[in-house]
Amino acid sequence: MSALQRSLDDYLKLRRALGFKLESTEWCLRGFVDFLGTEGSKHITTELALRWARRPPNGDPFTWAQRLSRIRLFAAWCRGRDPRTEVPDQGLLAASVRRKPPFIFSEEQIANIVREAEKLPCRRGMRSSTLSTMFGLLAVAGLRISEAIALDRTDVDLQEGQLAIRNTKFGKNRLVPVSTSTVAALRRYAKQRDRALTVVTTPAFFVSERGWRITDWATRYNFAKVSRAAGLRAPAEGYRHGHGPRVHDLRHSFAARTMVAWYRAGVDVERELPKLSAYLGHAHVNDTYWYIEAVPELLQLATERVTGQREGGRR
Repeated sequence: MSALQRSLDDYLKLRRALGFKLESTEWCLRGFVDFLGTEGSKHITTELALRWARRPPNGDPFTWAQRLSRIRLFAAWCRGRDPRTEVPDQGLLAASVRRKPPFIFSEEQIANIVREAEKLPCRRGMRSSTLSTMFGLLAVAGLRISEAIALDRTDVDLQEGQLAIRNTKFGKNRLVPVSTSTVAALRRYAKQRDRALTVVTTPAFFVSERGWRITDWATRYNFAKVSRAAGLRAPAEGYRHGHGPRVHDLRHSFAARTMVAWYRAGVDVERELPKLSAYLGHAHVNDTYWYIEAVPELLQLATERVTGQREGGRR
């Protein structure tokens, strides 16, 4: 293990002791440290940080800036150990904070993703079973990917039909009810998992081929792979599975479809929205309102509802 890898381990350990989760930060920084190793550099330089952060050349400037920001914090910490460390200046890759417009999957597209995940090659059958079940759960329950990965077996109550979501993004706990068909799918998965893995090495509900808790990186990578197979991602030079929908868009799709159904059924969306916000684990109901302006169909339905109410009031 190189000195930089040891420094990264210490850095992550320290920040997690302060309460930070850092799943995506760890994935980012480990990729950067590996890049430094292939470049033969034993310390961080601004030139290498910029070169790594700006990949691919046609990528998203906001993503570039986010990567460099993570590197900057790590570099500032490393500077105390290695004075040769260069800390990139702020503003080198400035980009305004914005939310990427969601991709809203159709039911057919979700079914295709699940079917492609079922075809993933694996020796024990757990890779395909775990990912197809997880993608299906994300689509019908609106969980964050981190919440699905963190589920333990004791969190999945198949008798009551509910999931215990603990220590979420905002440090909250909540119970998420699921339908009888979802319970049946989770029960089938649990039976297959227990047959394939007779020795339990983790409390995790969703496990990898080796019997460990499945990782965020593996989930996102395989989602990109099955999306490509389902025709939802066009190939891009240097990126085998191209650019396109993200696994988090399954959560967006759940929220958007729920609200569209409410509007079409004539439900009072203003009254029901706080319930959806609590179900999704949003910190504030305004985070749920975002879907109305981010999803064209929702914006149109909301506009028609308001316009209809005003015209009705004039009669």
